[in-house]
Amino acid sequence: MKVCMIAEGCYPYVVGGVSSWIHSIIKLFPNIEFNLITIVSDRNISGKFAYELPVNLTEVHEVYLQDVDWVGNRKTKKNRIRLKKKEVDALRSLVIGEDVDWMTVFRIFDRKNFSINNILMSPEFLAITKDYYSLRFSDITFSDFLWTLRSIYLPLFFALKCVPPKAEIYHCVSTGYAGIIGSKALSIYPNSKLLISEHGIYTREREEEIIKAKWVQGIYKTIWIEQFRKMSKCAYYFADLVTSLFEQAHSLQIELGCPEEKAIITPNGIVTKNFEGIPMKAVDDPYINVGAILRVTPIKDVKTMINAFYYAHEKQPKLKLWIMGPDDEDPDYAEDCRDLVKALNAENIVFTGSIRTTEYIGKMDMTILTSISEGQPLTILEGFAAKKPCIATNVGNCHGLIYGENDTFGDAGIVVPVMNISEVSNAILRLANHPELARQMGENGYQRLMYKYKSVYMEETYRKIYKTLTEMSNVVYTEEPFVLPHRN
Repeated sequence: MKVCMIAEGCYPYVVGGVSSWIHSIIKLFPNIEFNLITIVSDRNISGKFAYELPVNLTEVHEVYLQDVDWVGNRKTKKNRIRLKKKEVDALRSLVIGEDVDWMTVFRIFDRKNFSINNILMSPEFLAITKDYYSLRFSDITFSDFLWTLRSIYLPLFFALKCVPPKAEIYHCVSTGYAGIIGSKALSIYPNSKLLISEHGIYTREREEEIIKAKWVQGIYKTIWIEQFRKMSKCAYYFADLVTSLFEQAHSLQIELGCPEEKAIITPNGIVTKNFEGIPMKAVDDPYINVGAILRVTPIKDVKTMINAFYYAHEKQPKLKLWIMGPDDEDPDYAEDCRDLVKALNAENIVFTGSIRTTEYIGKMDMTILTSISEGQPLTILEGFAAKKPCIATNVGNCHGLIYGENDTFGDAGIVVPVMNISEVSNAILRLANHPELARQMGENGYQRLMYKYKSVYMEETYRKIYKTLTEMSNVVYTEEPFVLPHRN
């Protein structure tokens, strides 16, 4: 059996979160051959892998969303794209409409020697842009509108141009551009099946990014957001099954257009035996250690963490903050964080860079996560495996992990509002000044982990899903089936 995993902006280039999940899934199934289509911004990152690839990951295909269109010359008549009326209508539905004729769109991009430049510069695309402009945007400068629209569709067209390798299952780790490639694969290989596993809800995450972005202004934010919504609806339509990590995400998928009969909840899991016998805090360690295992990027809001720790440390000098994880994904932000530490003249803050989690997490008294967006963070579960309580912002499933969902294990930490320095600081002090409370919360988290979030539970769920999908593809795979709804 062959599974083609499709991921955007993560594995195998950056560590943590979704990347760790993909790596673990591939390693959990050594008897399955995996291919990987990995979507990145441009060729500068090509081949710069942060992981040693598992032996059953046999091929890696890179798709660049910002690239040079190497095929054809848009100035020659020979290479001009000639679209039939149905194809023009499909392109119009993609740009202007809600009900996109995706199958025809896929066929447009299946042509040999297809040039993205030529279609973006074609009379047909210009005419569609003029119609769109007249309908909704006639109060802005047309030339700006035209070039913005081309910039919006350029990355989508590069995704549409991708020719996926043949596989029995296409497993997309988000909707968006990954979902588009997975959906297109079914137009080429109609007996194959499509599985979407969302960690965060792609559409909502992109909306938040666009709203906050400085590089896109005014009405153009709306156009970007609408396009991302169309892409996610495409993936939901073509998917045979759509998974989410927790109830709130499940409900949001349905709200955004995923048929309810396709959507199921599959919680994350970690390999708990990896945390057996790990180094623990030394008896003579004088510090109260706060561990933040994360990528030093804006979405983790490390600056709020630093400020909150600074105020907590003024009241409890024994506190020490360990910021553990790679700082090369956004070097400017990482440098800003270091500059903030210097400006505050803050003491007891250590940047370790990339670490092996099991070598550090046992030495912590608590873990902390001040993200502005998350799915179901593995770092919280890893802390639980070491019996450490967690302070986390109320994003993603942090509330469910810490306070529980339909269980009686009790609080496993403290949930705080996003970007609230005072609340984060108070939470640090509460756990620091009440070690018995922190110990009990750590034990509660460990019990919750063992009850629901072990990797063996996740492995069994995906084994059943893969089995059922392969049976639907007429592929023999000997495991117990999973009840699965059919694509409409």
